[in-house]
Amino acid sequence: MTKKELRIKYKALRNALSIEETEDKSLAIANMLLKLDIWDKVYFHLFLSIEEHTEIQTEYILQILAGKDKEIVVSKSDFADCSMTHYLLTDNTRLKKNEYGIPEPVHGLEVPDNKIDVVFVPLLAFDTKGHRTGYGKGFYDRFLAKCKSDVIKIGLSFFDAEKKIDDINHTDMVLDYCVTPNRIYTF
Repeated sequence: MTKKELRIKYKALRNALSIEETEDKSLAIANMLLKLDIWDKVYFHLFLSIEEHTEIQTEYILQILAGKDKEIVVSKSDFADCSMTHYLLTDNTRLKKNEYGIPEPVHGLEVPDNKIDVVFVPLLAFDTKGHRTGYGKGFYDRFLAKCKSDVIKIGLSFFDAEKKIDDINHTDMVLDYCVTPNRIYTF
């Protein structure tokens, strides 16, 4: 399937999930993350969920990171150039939803791309080779291209892998892992 076809399919599948299913699956994904060998790292980039898009509820992951005393990094998006600026999430960080419903830091201590060790990557679908389909603007591909070469890229998905995404681009960044409620895929 093409990315466009996958976006339609997986938006519909996510929208069909109940609030309870979304919560249960999100918690299962957070628990699966505990099995990964990533917990010696320091800087973890986490996307904040867009509730209206039935995204994975990342507050469970946020709780794990805080409990493990990790440095948590969140982003602010610039839709003019499809870039992101990253900020340390602290007790003083004020979050505000932007016009697209994305919770973002209003201001804070900026964290450079090359400081981040682990990135939890949002997606709509992924395949067995670690390619992903997002919303189509390329924010994460641009961001990940600027990170250090050994950054760990972890996709999070309610659903299992597709066999193949047909229209992969040379600028698409490949995941290292994708975690679902029932399985960890390693690429």
